Amino acid sequence: MPRELLASALLERDSHLEALDGWLAESAEGQGRLVLVSGEAGIGKTALVRRFAEGHADSALLWGACDSLGTPRPLGPLVDIAATTGGSLYELVESGGKAHVVFASFRDELQARRPAIAVLEDVHWADEATLDVLRLLGRRAESTQGLVIATYRDDEIEPSHPVRVAVGELAGAEGVRRIELPALSAEAVAELAAPHEIDAEELYRMTGGNPFFVTEALAAAAAGVPPTVRDAVLARASRLSAPARKILEAVAVVRPRCELWLLDSLAPQDEAALDEALASGMLDAGRQTVAFRHELARLAIEGAIGPRQRLALHRKALKALQQPPAGRPDPVRLAHHAEAAGDGEAVLEFAPVAADGAAALGAHREAASQYARALRFADGLEAARRAELLQERAHECFLTDQNIDAIEALQEAIELYRNLRDRHREGASLGALAEALWCPGRTSESVGAAGEAVAVLESIPPDRELAFAYARLATVYKDAEDAEPARVWTGRALELAEQLDEPEIVANALATRGAVDFWLGDDAGREKIEQSIALAEDLGLDEQVARGTNHLAGIAVRLRRYDLANEVVESGLAFTGERGLELFRLYFLAYRARAELDQGRWQEAGDAATAVLRIPRHSTIPRIIALSVLGRLRARRGDPDVWPALDEAWALAEPTGELQRLEPAAVARAEALWLEGRHDDVAAATEATLELARRRQAAGVVGELALWRWRAGIEEQLPPGAAEPFAAQFRGDWARAAELWGEIGCPYEAALALADGDDELSLRHALSTLKDLGAEAAATVVTRRLRRHGARGLPRGPRRATRGNPAGLTARELEVLTLVAEGLRNAEIADRLFLSGRTVDHHVSSILRKLKVRSRAEATAEALRLGLARR
Repeated sequence: MPRELLASALLERDSHLEALDGWLAESAEGQGRLVLVSGEAGIGKTALVRRFAEGHADSALLWGACDSLGTPRPLGPLVDIAATTGGSLYELVESGGKAHVVFASFRDELQARRPAIAVLEDVHWADEATLDVLRLLGRRAESTQGLVIATYRDDEIEPSHPVRVAVGELAGAEGVRRIELPALSAEAVAELAAPHEIDAEELYRMTGGNPFFVTEALAAAAAGVPPTVRDAVLARASRLSAPARKILEAVAVVRPRCELWLLDSLAPQDEAALDEALASGMLDAGRQTVAFRHELARLAIEGAIGPRQRLALHRKALKALQQPPAGRPDPVRLAHHAEAAGDGEAVLEFAPVAADGAAALGAHREAASQYARALRFADGLEAARRAELLQERAHECFLTDQNIDAIEALQEAIELYRNLRDRHREGASLGALAEALWCPGRTSESVGAAGEAVAVLESIPPDRELAFAYARLATVYKDAEDAEPARVWTGRALELAEQLDEPEIVANALATRGAVDFWLGDDAGREKIEQSIALAEDLGLDEQVARGTNHLAGIAVRLRRYDLANEVVESGLAFTGERGLELFRLYFLAYRARAELDQGRWQEAGDAATAVLRIPRHSTIPRIIALSVLGRLRARRGDPDVWPALDEAWALAEPTGELQRLEPAAVARAEALWLEGRHDDVAAATEATLELARRRQAAGVVGELALWRWRAGIEEQLPPGAAEPFAAQFRGDWARAAELWGEIGCPYEAALALADGDDELSLRHALSTLKDLGAEAAATVVTRRLRRHGARGLPRGPRRATRGNPAGLTARELEVLTLVAEGLRNAEIADRLFLSGRTVDHHVSSILRKLKVRSRAEATAEALRLGLARR
């Protein structure tokens, strides 16, 4: 069968094409959609999308692809699309617009071209700024009024991969749809193999039904089935002339596409050789470009190029790309080819420029990677320039919460500055080191570095860096919730910053002082934080805006000021997500998890907590909060795997001695122990944290820990000025306590307050609320108390949440079924929900039994029929 016919035989994809047709129709009516198309390499994602686009020639088509460079181009697919649209989108990507601004312009382009199809291909290679745009597309898909299709591989990316994290965050977004492409069946493979003298069963066994592997094996026209796709690709390439093979090799080393003018520089050939290479079916021609149809084929050809030839090609590409016939040189591509060519001088010229450009776009991970690339070739640099590169890398690592790397870079920079006797930069680097050390919980080292920074900078005339050092030392004490020294050092920072006219440092110190006061119950502190945020916004200081907003959100959640917390958390998530400030975004996700838990929105709390835990970063506070939320959820629901989460949270928190890390872990452990009836263990789990909370005058923390201890039978005196409604509960005024908890917005705590009482009516009200929430463990405790009172007619069947759906599924089973219906495997569900594989297996078995079906496909169909899942 000719390759063209193989390509046209798009078997077993009709249902996916029909789904895309429907979503395009919805977008044409004004309800935009983001479709995530996933599958293993070679499964036919691009083929499906191309066929769909061909069937809708009346729709505007905007196509962009991420590239497989080790450090990708910022906004790579949007750059491709902007080249088609021109206008404001082109100007933005050329000038380095931030992700949220680029998204707005991209949305305008889709709306202007309605009906429009936009394709973001291979987002598993996406840079950070592109993923920020993808998140915005997911959250605001309907507003685009277009159909955006993003394709990605799901077979070679680990659970913590940035794309998995981004996709996971979009799980519940209203305008997001998913397609997971399966392999071809044995019957489909046999149909493709029918015209060939080849064993169809052996072909299916060797290829697993992967369409690319199948078509490559058949196109190789070998006597038997090649053992690998590499063999199939090379067998086909070997039949080409030497000039055509040279073209394949040249295109293989240039990513993402090779411009024709560049191809002429790398492999000057006649037109016939290019036509032959294109006719082979391995290359695809674009507008003045050529590229491999599939990355697997490119890798096979690239891997077969000899080392000398590969080096020569990269050197030619580096030289040619420095003087393109149109437009400006691309420092990202130049840095890539410079490294591959072993040209250290060129790497040091282009990689820092590429890093600066990435940072300006909010692609801070890519910026950190480019600085790392430069440092690999920086051994011969003068010490001052090497130290500068280390500082710049450290800052980008800090913003993306890669703080172990930031610490290593700063320690080396400090040593270089000491040898240079540059006290100014040594002190500045020590201050940055204090911040980086604090994030992973190395608190004593952080205090030491902050104090040393002050000492170093006070030995030279006062300047901006000394004011910053004062502000950072104040932050260290603020984070330890040691109010008086925090106030002293913010006072010094503000005084010097105002003398030097340094508004950035004023904003920093104001946020710190405000956080200290607000946490201790003074609303004037909130005003100081808001003043800091407004000042930072006026100055265009995104990092400082995020920092101030982070202070405000975290304290509002801890004080249970949900009217403020909910608004600030969501605005903080949007702001940091749009600007690639991953460090702060993690905190906002964790605060969202805690706020949703407290307000009884447990499904949302679990989603936010697992989103944090999927991200492999170094800051421990977001992880401690997320683990504590997850452990409490499991304990309340009666799920397994409570203690692995709580033990990890405590292991992270305990060595730091900081209340804000200890509090969530200690409270969660106390509750879980009480729910399990292990009252004797509550004292040891809470003693040290309670004593620290008393010293820090943290009334809310004292009240919560003291209450769990009281419930466990420990005689506890609540200190004067204790936060309400804890004081009401200690007075024995259960009804008033429940009323206060209800006003605050904490239904679980309100139910437990009623349950602390002794009359049957209150206990029944408590039981009803706990059943509605799905709090099986606490409901069991209350049921026992009612039975001891001789109460009759207590519910024995499933809780209301279970009865609320026709299949009688529990809340957790509904959650699992939703993910089954999305096509996720059990291991992926376990990763998404942060459960063990065994627990997910158990839930899936229970779902199949309750739905009275035999397979996951039947379960999905039944869920759709019952309205329990979305098509």
